Amino acid sequence: MQPLRLLADIGGTNIRLAWQDSPTGPLHDTRVLPCAQFPTVDAALSAYLKDVGVPVPREAAFGIANPVTGDAIRMTNHSWSFSQRAVREAFGFERLVVINDFTALALALPLLTPDLLRQVGGGEAVQGSAIALVGPGTGLGVSGLVFPPGSSMGVPLSGEGGHVTLAAQTQREFDVLAILQERYGHVSAERAVCGAGLVDLYHALRRLAQRGGKEVSSAAQVTELALQSKDALALEALDLFCGFLGSVAGNLALTLGARGGVYLGGGIVPRLGTWFDQSSFRARFESKGRFQSYLASIPCWIIDPSVTPALYGASRALDIAGSEG
Repeated sequence: MQPLRLLADIGGTNIRLAWQDSPTGPLHDTRVLPCAQFPTVDAALSAYLKDVGVPVPREAAFGIANPVTGDAIRMTNHSWSFSQRAVREAFGFERLVVINDFTALALALPLLTPDLLRQVGGGEAVQGSAIALVGPGTGLGVSGLVFPPGSSMGVPLSGEGGHVTLAAQTQREFDVLAILQERYGHVSAERAVCGAGLVDLYHALRRLAQRGGKEVSSAAQVTELALQSKDALALEALDLFCGFLGSVAGNLALTLGARGGVYLGGGIVPRLGTWFDQSSFRARFESKGRFQSYLASIPCWIIDPSVTPALYGASRALDIAGSEG
Protein backbone atom coordinates (compact mmCIF):
# COMPACT_ATOMS: atom_id res chain seq x y z
CA MET A 1 0.00 0.00 0.00
CA GLN A 2 1.18 3.51 -0.81
CA PRO A 3 1.15 5.69 2.30
CA LEU A 4 -0.88 8.88 2.01
CA ARG A 5 -0.57 10.33 5.51
CA LEU A 6 2.00 10.26 8.28
CA LEU A 7 0.37 10.89 11.66
CA ALA A 8 2.09 11.76 14.92
CA ASP A 9 0.95 12.38 18.49
CA ILE A 10 3.90 14.11 20.14
CA GLY A 11 3.89 14.22 23.94
CA GLY A 12 6.50 15.26 26.43
CA THR A 13 7.59 11.64 26.96
CA ASN A 14 6.59 9.63 23.87
CA ILE A 15 5.84 10.16 20.21
CA ARG A 16 3.16 7.91 18.72
CA LEU A 17 3.28 7.38 14.97
CA ALA A 18 1.23 5.65 12.29
CA TRP A 19 0.34 6.04 8.63
CA GLN A 20 -2.80 5.82 6.55
CA ASP A 21 -3.29 4.89 2.91
CA SER A 22 -6.56 6.86 2.68
CA PRO A 23 -8.21 9.64 4.72
CA THR A 24 -10.70 7.27 6.35
CA GLY A 25 -8.51 4.17 6.30
CA PRO A 26 -7.15 2.25 9.30
CA LEU A 27 -3.89 3.12 11.01
CA HIS A 28 -0.90 1.05 9.92
CA ASP A 29 2.32 0.26 11.81
CA THR A 30 1.46 2.17 14.98
CA ARG A 31 4.58 2.69 17.06
CA VAL A 32 5.36 4.40 20.37
CA LEU A 33 8.89 5.83 20.58
CA PRO A 34 10.52 7.56 23.57
CA CYS A 35 11.22 11.19 22.66
CA ALA A 36 14.44 11.12 24.70
CA GLN A 37 15.98 8.64 22.23
CA PHE A 38 16.02 11.24 19.45
CA PRO A 39 17.72 14.64 19.32
CA THR A 40 15.06 16.12 17.03
CA VAL A 41 11.57 15.43 15.77
CA ASP A 42 13.06 14.94 12.29
CA ALA A 43 15.23 12.12 13.64
CA ALA A 44 12.23 10.40 15.23
CA LEU A 45 10.17 10.64 12.03
CA SER A 46 13.05 9.33 9.91
CA ALA A 47 13.68 6.42 12.28
CA TYR A 48 10.00 5.46 12.17
CA LEU A 49 9.77 5.55 8.37
CA LYS A 50 12.94 3.47 8.09
CA ASP A 51 11.72 0.96 10.66
CA VAL A 52 8.34 0.37 9.00
CA GLY A 53 9.84 0.42 5.51
CA VAL A 54 7.48 2.81 3.74
CA PRO A 55 8.27 5.82 1.54
CA VAL A 56 7.59 9.32 2.83
CA PRO A 57 3.82 9.98 2.67
CA ARG A 58 2.51 12.98 0.75
CA GLU A 59 0.79 14.50 3.78
CA ALA A 60 1.48 14.69 7.50
CA ALA A 61 -0.37 15.84 10.60
CA PHE A 62 1.07 16.23 14.09
CA GLY A 63 -0.71 16.73 17.37
CA ILE A 64 1.84 18.17 19.80
CA ALA A 65 1.77 18.89 23.53
CA ASN A 66 2.41 22.58 23.04
CA PRO A 67 0.73 25.81 21.94
CA VAL A 68 0.77 26.17 18.15
CA THR A 69 0.74 29.90 17.44
CA GLY A 70 3.02 30.18 14.41
CA ASP A 71 5.68 28.42 12.37
CA ALA A 72 8.13 27.97 15.26
CA ILE A 73 7.38 25.20 17.79
CA ARG A 74 9.21 24.95 21.12
CA MET A 75 7.89 22.22 23.40
CA THR A 76 6.90 23.08 26.97
CA ASN A 77 7.79 19.71 28.54
CA HIS A 78 10.55 18.49 26.21
CA SER A 79 13.64 19.86 24.50
CA TRP A 80 12.46 19.58 20.89
CA SER A 81 11.98 22.73 18.85
CA PHE A 82 11.43 23.00 15.11
CA SER A 83 10.09 25.05 12.24
CA GLN A 84 7.00 23.61 10.59
CA ARG A 85 8.19 24.93 7.24
CA ALA A 86 11.61 23.33 7.67
CA VAL A 87 10.10 19.92 8.54
CA ARG A 88 7.76 20.09 5.54
CA GLU A 89 10.64 20.92 3.22
CA ALA A 90 13.01 18.35 4.73
CA PHE A 91 10.58 15.48 4.10
CA GLY A 92 8.93 16.86 0.98
CA PHE A 93 5.41 16.80 2.43
CA GLU A 94 2.83 18.37 0.12
CA ARG A 95 0.86 19.33 3.22
CA LEU A 96 1.72 19.47 6.91
CA VAL A 97 -0.76 20.37 9.65
CA VAL A 98 0.44 20.86 13.24
CA ILE A 99 -2.10 21.33 16.04
CA ASN A 100 -2.17 20.99 19.82
CA ASP A 101 -2.32 17.34 20.89
CA PHE A 102 -5.51 17.78 22.88
CA THR A 103 -7.12 19.63 19.99
CA ALA A 104 -6.33 16.51 17.96
CA LEU A 105 -7.81 14.29 20.66
CA ALA A 106 -10.93 16.48 20.80
CA LEU A 107 -11.38 15.98 17.04
CA ALA A 108 -11.42 12.22 17.64
CA LEU A 109 -14.05 12.21 20.41
CA PRO A 110 -17.09 11.78 18.10
CA LEU A 111 -15.37 8.72 16.61
CA LEU A 112 -14.98 6.88 19.93
CA THR A 113 -17.22 3.86 20.41
CA PRO A 114 -18.70 2.89 23.81
CA ASP A 115 -16.22 0.03 24.25
CA LEU A 116 -13.39 2.58 24.35
CA LEU A 117 -14.96 4.56 27.20
CA ARG A 118 -15.63 3.89 30.88
CA GLN A 119 -18.13 6.13 32.63
CA VAL A 120 -17.43 7.57 36.07
CA GLY A 121 -20.62 9.05 37.50
CA GLY A 122 -23.25 11.32 36.05
CA GLY A 123 -26.21 10.59 33.84
CA GLU A 124 -26.84 10.85 30.10
CA ALA A 125 -25.05 13.26 27.78
CA VAL A 126 -27.13 16.04 26.24
CA GLN A 127 -26.76 15.78 22.47
CA GLY A 128 -25.57 18.98 20.82
CA SER A 129 -24.16 20.42 24.04
CA ALA A 130 -20.49 21.25 24.42
CA ILE A 131 -18.03 18.51 25.38
CA ALA A 132 -15.04 19.01 27.70
CA LEU A 133 -11.71 17.20 27.51
CA VAL A 134 -8.96 17.12 30.12
CA GLY A 135 -6.15 14.67 30.70
CA PRO A 136 -3.01 14.37 32.85
CA GLY A 137 0.13 12.80 31.42
CA THR A 138 3.55 14.39 31.13
CA GLY A 139 1.59 17.66 31.26
CA LEU A 140 -2.10 18.50 31.61
CA GLY A 141 -4.00 18.75 28.34
CA VAL A 142 -7.27 20.64 28.05
CA SER A 143 -9.63 21.10 25.10
CA GLY A 144 -13.25 20.67 24.13
CA LEU A 145 -15.76 20.55 21.32
CA VAL A 146 -18.61 22.93 20.60
CA PHE A 147 -21.42 22.15 18.17
CA PRO A 148 -22.74 24.97 16.00
CA PRO A 149 -26.17 24.34 14.46
CA GLY A 150 -25.95 21.59 11.87
CA SER A 151 -22.57 20.32 13.08
CA SER A 152 -22.37 16.67 14.12
CA MET A 153 -18.58 16.43 14.50
CA GLY A 154 -18.05 19.66 16.43
CA VAL A 155 -15.50 22.44 16.34
CA PRO A 156 -12.44 21.87 18.57
CA LEU A 157 -11.05 24.37 21.02
CA SER A 158 -7.34 25.15 21.13
CA GLY A 159 -6.10 26.58 24.42
CA GLU A 160 -3.74 26.08 27.31
CA GLY A 161 -6.18 25.40 30.12
CA GLY A 162 -3.65 23.24 31.94
CA HIS A 163 -1.87 26.42 33.00
CA VAL A 164 -4.78 28.09 34.80
CA THR A 165 -4.16 28.87 38.48
CA LEU A 166 -4.91 25.95 40.80
CA ALA A 167 -7.08 26.69 43.83
CA ALA A 168 -7.07 24.89 47.18
CA GLN A 169 -10.31 23.86 48.89
CA THR A 170 -9.03 22.51 52.23
CA GLN A 171 -6.34 23.51 54.70
CA ARG A 172 -4.34 20.45 53.70
CA GLU A 173 -4.42 21.55 50.09
CA PHE A 174 -3.45 25.10 51.06
CA ASP A 175 -0.43 23.71 52.90
CA VAL A 176 0.59 21.52 49.96
CA LEU A 177 0.15 24.29 47.39
CA ALA A 178 2.20 26.64 49.58
CA ILE A 179 5.13 24.23 49.21
CA LEU A 180 4.62 24.10 45.44
CA GLN A 181 4.38 27.90 45.31
CA GLU A 182 7.64 28.17 47.22
CA ARG A 183 9.26 26.03 44.55
CA TYR A 184 7.59 27.28 41.36
CA GLY A 185 6.02 30.64 42.08
CA HIS A 186 2.84 30.33 40.06
CA VAL A 187 1.07 27.05 40.82
CA SER A 188 -0.86 26.06 37.72
CA ALA A 189 -3.18 23.09 37.51
CA GLU A 190 -0.43 21.27 35.62
CA ARG A 191 1.99 21.70 38.53
CA ALA A 192 -0.12 19.20 40.53
CA VAL A 193 -2.15 17.31 37.95
CA CYS A 194 0.45 15.56 35.79
CA GLY A 195 3.11 12.90 36.27
CA ALA A 196 5.72 15.22 37.81
CA GLY A 197 2.93 16.88 39.78
CA LEU A 198 2.01 13.62 41.49
CA VAL A 199 5.64 13.24 42.56
CA ASP A 200 5.65 16.81 43.89
CA LEU A 201 2.44 16.19 45.83
CA TYR A 202 3.97 13.13 47.46
CA HIS A 203 7.15 14.96 48.45
CA ALA A 204 5.13 17.89 49.78
CA LEU A 205 3.19 15.50 52.03
CA ARG A 206 6.45 13.93 53.20
CA ARG A 207 7.70 17.37 54.15
CA LEU A 208 4.51 18.20 56.03
CA ALA A 209 4.62 14.86 57.85
CA GLN A 210 8.31 15.36 58.72
CA ARG A 211 8.74 11.61 58.69
CA GLY A 212 8.10 8.50 56.62
CA GLY A 213 7.77 8.02 52.93
CA LYS A 214 10.37 7.11 50.35
CA GLU A 215 12.38 8.91 47.71
CA VAL A 216 10.52 8.63 44.41
CA SER A 217 11.14 10.13 40.99
CA SER A 218 8.16 9.03 38.88
CA ALA A 219 4.38 8.94 38.98
CA ALA A 220 4.54 5.17 38.46
CA GLN A 221 6.51 4.79 41.69
CA VAL A 222 3.98 6.85 43.66
CA THR A 223 1.10 4.88 42.15
CA GLU A 224 2.77 1.56 42.99
CA LEU A 225 3.44 2.68 46.57
CA ALA A 226 -0.21 3.70 46.88
CA LEU A 227 -2.04 0.84 45.21
CA GLN A 228 0.33 -2.07 45.86
CA SER A 229 2.14 -1.18 49.10
CA LYS A 230 -0.76 0.83 50.59
CA ASP A 231 1.69 3.54 51.65
CA ALA A 232 -0.41 6.14 53.51
CA LEU A 233 1.37 9.20 52.13
CA ALA A 234 1.29 7.85 48.58
CA LEU A 235 -2.44 7.10 48.89
CA GLU A 236 -3.04 10.63 50.15
CA ALA A 237 -0.96 12.09 47.31
CA LEU A 238 -2.92 10.07 44.75
CA ASP A 239 -6.23 11.18 46.24
CA LEU A 240 -5.07 14.82 46.27
CA PHE A 241 -4.17 14.38 42.61
CA CYS A 242 -7.62 13.00 41.79
CA GLY A 243 -9.34 15.71 43.83
CA PHE A 244 -7.46 18.48 42.05
CA LEU A 245 -8.30 16.84 38.71
CA GLY A 246 -11.97 16.77 39.73
CA SER A 247 -11.90 20.47 40.57
CA VAL A 248 -10.24 21.36 37.27
CA ALA A 249 -12.65 19.16 35.29
CA GLY A 250 -15.65 20.67 37.09
CA ASN A 251 -14.40 24.19 36.39
CA LEU A 252 -14.00 23.31 32.71
CA ALA A 253 -17.47 21.76 32.55
CA LEU A 254 -19.01 24.92 34.02
CA THR A 255 -16.99 27.20 31.75
CA LEU A 256 -18.00 25.37 28.57
CA GLY A 257 -21.47 24.33 29.69
CA ALA A 258 -20.30 20.81 28.91
CA ARG A 259 -23.58 18.96 29.32
CA GLY A 260 -22.39 16.75 26.47
CA GLY A 261 -19.98 15.15 28.92
CA VAL A 262 -16.40 15.35 30.13
CA TYR A 263 -13.76 13.07 28.65
CA LEU A 264 -10.62 12.14 30.60
CA GLY A 265 -7.59 11.52 28.39
CA GLY A 266 -3.90 11.12 29.08
CA GLY A 267 -2.05 8.08 30.33
CA ILE A 268 -2.31 8.36 34.12
CA VAL A 269 -6.01 7.96 34.95
CA PRO A 270 -6.53 4.71 32.98
CA ARG A 271 -3.71 3.10 34.98
CA LEU A 272 -5.57 3.72 38.23
CA GLY A 273 -8.31 1.27 37.27
CA THR A 274 -11.43 1.10 39.41
CA TRP A 275 -9.59 2.71 42.36
CA PHE A 276 -10.17 6.01 40.56
CA ASP A 277 -13.95 5.51 40.87
CA GLN A 278 -13.82 5.70 44.68
CA SER A 279 -11.26 8.51 44.77
CA SER A 280 -12.26 12.09 45.52
CA PHE A 281 -12.47 12.90 41.79
CA ARG A 282 -16.22 12.75 41.31
CA ALA A 283 -17.10 14.44 44.61
CA ARG A 284 -14.76 17.31 43.81
CA PHE A 285 -16.05 17.49 40.24
CA GLU A 286 -19.55 18.12 41.59
CA SER A 287 -18.56 20.26 44.59
CA LYS A 288 -19.50 23.65 43.13
CA GLY A 289 -22.03 24.99 45.63
CA ARG A 290 -25.28 26.05 43.98
CA PHE A 291 -24.32 24.25 40.76
CA GLN A 292 -23.75 20.82 42.31
CA SER A 293 -26.94 19.40 40.80
CA TYR A 294 -25.99 20.83 37.37
CA LEU A 295 -22.67 18.98 37.48
CA ALA A 296 -24.09 15.82 39.06
CA SER A 297 -25.95 15.06 35.83
CA ILE A 298 -22.87 15.42 33.60
CA PRO A 299 -21.20 12.10 32.70
CA CYS A 300 -17.43 11.70 32.78
CA TRP A 301 -15.70 9.07 30.65
CA ILE A 302 -12.19 7.65 30.83
CA ILE A 303 -10.75 7.16 27.33
CA ASP A 304 -8.92 3.92 26.56
CA PRO A 305 -5.52 5.22 25.39
CA SER A 306 -4.52 1.98 23.68
CA VAL A 307 -6.28 2.94 20.43
CA THR A 308 -4.21 6.16 20.07
CA PRO A 309 -7.31 8.25 19.26
CA ALA A 310 -5.32 11.49 18.85
CA LEU A 311 -3.83 10.04 15.64
CA TYR A 312 -7.31 9.82 14.13
CA GLY A 313 -7.91 13.40 15.29
CA ALA A 314 -4.73 14.53 13.56
CA SER A 315 -5.99 12.90 10.36
CA ARG A 316 -9.30 14.75 10.71
CA ALA A 317 -7.33 18.00 11.03
CA LEU A 318 -5.96 17.39 7.52
CA ASP A 319 -9.49 16.93 6.18
CA ILE A 320 -10.65 20.13 7.86
CA ALA A 321 -7.64 22.07 6.56
CA GLY A 322 -8.32 20.73 3.07
CA SER A 323 -11.98 21.73 3.12
CA GLU A 324 -11.10 25.23 4.33
CA GLY A 325 -8.38 25.60 1.71
